[in-house]
Amino acid sequence: MLSVSILTPSLNQGRFIEASIQSVLTQQVDGRALEYLVLDGGSSDGTLDILRHYDGRLRWVSEPDRGQAHAVNKGIDLARGDVIGWLNSDDIYYADAIRAACEFLETHPSVDVVYGDAEYIDENGLSIGRYPTEPFSSERLEQICFLCQPAVFFRRDVADQFGQLDERLHVALDYEYWLRLSRRGASFAHLPRVLAGWRLHPEIKSRRQRMRLHVEVNNMMRERLGYVPDQWIYNYAHARLEATSVDSSKHLRFAVSLAMFAIWASVRWNHGISTTVKATVIIWLKDGVKLLYWSMRAHARAWLVR
Repeated sequence: MLSVSILTPSLNQGRFIEASIQSVLTQQVDGRALEYLVLDGGSSDGTLDILRHYDGRLRWVSEPDRGQAHAVNKGIDLARGDVIGWLNSDDIYYADAIRAACEFLETHPSVDVVYGDAEYIDENGLSIGRYPTEPFSSERLEQICFLCQPAVFFRRDVADQFGQLDERLHVALDYEYWLRLSRRGASFAHLPRVLAGWRLHPEIKSRRQRMRLHVEVNNMMRERLGYVPDQWIYNYAHARLEATSVDSSKHLRFAVSLAMFAIWASVRWNHGISTTVKATVIIWLKDGVKLLYWSMRAHARAWLVR
């Protein structure tokens, strides 16, 4: 029977961390050894009082670290379980998540990483939608991160064989890890069951640092793959456009700005413009001209009616 280590990196998430802790400690694991490690980066918001309350039921350390990836890596070094789960201090496991993941790995010995479905939850823990999880495809993974990090469990020897998280990354650290494991031959399997809730709130890094996320992903893709897939070029262009607050009702200006950002990103990261990006940019511009034409025609008709 596989033993399990759950790792929770933490920094000033005092209003959410107790829900995360409870979601781990209330798991039914059928006699499996369950180790729970909280790696706190020196919180100053009451987190430590909460952790002290659970002394004896979990292991924790609070000290300055070099970021989330460093905290998780410290946990991997300390972990003694056969299986590792990584649960951030604002996310939660659903009932029987750990048991389901372990049973899957026990009955599928060739699988290195198992990932389940997940839900988005709000600040009150209420479900507000499903994470877009997909069956595993290494090619598709390069286009979109369809693994929801708290719903992923991997064997301890995966870290021994393929290394730990890249501590240079601060936003795309999980995505890079899944890509690296996949490209180096780790076996992934999808467990079609909701295992975790990923909490959306204003302080999460992917919201607060959206542009940093896209720059970090593109830099990482360039390093890992040698190029940035077109989809991530488009994602960057859309994020950059949103940051400039260009009015989407200004159809042609919107299309031209989007096209310019995509071309700039393609040249920056891929040192050129692919045929697909060129075709997509042309479509955007044609659509912008069409929308401008129909908008002007509608305004002209309204003026004539008067």
